[in-house]
Amino acid sequence: MPVKHNLFEDLKLSKEEVAKHRQTDALLNSLFGEYDSIDAEVVQAEANAAADDTVRKLKEKRLLIKDRIVQRLEQADNDAAAKNV
Repeated sequence: MPVKHNLFEDLKLSKEEVAKHRQTDALLNSLFGEYDSIDAEVVQAEANAAADDTVRKLKEKRLLIKDRIVQRLEQADNDAAAKNV
């Protein structure tokens, strides 16, 4: 049975930490929405036994969005550190 990917574990962030970031950053909130959407597509494709190529492309798209989320979180951390200097 296909399962939803645990992005919080990958990011090493709690749901509360992610919620805080999402509330203060509209772009990051949008990226998380895109991630949730594509993750649901991956789960659905796996459940429907879609062609391997289709599932692979969806997973690649999901990974690209995850990379953008990581970059945005790193930028936010760097901005916060710069304010504290």
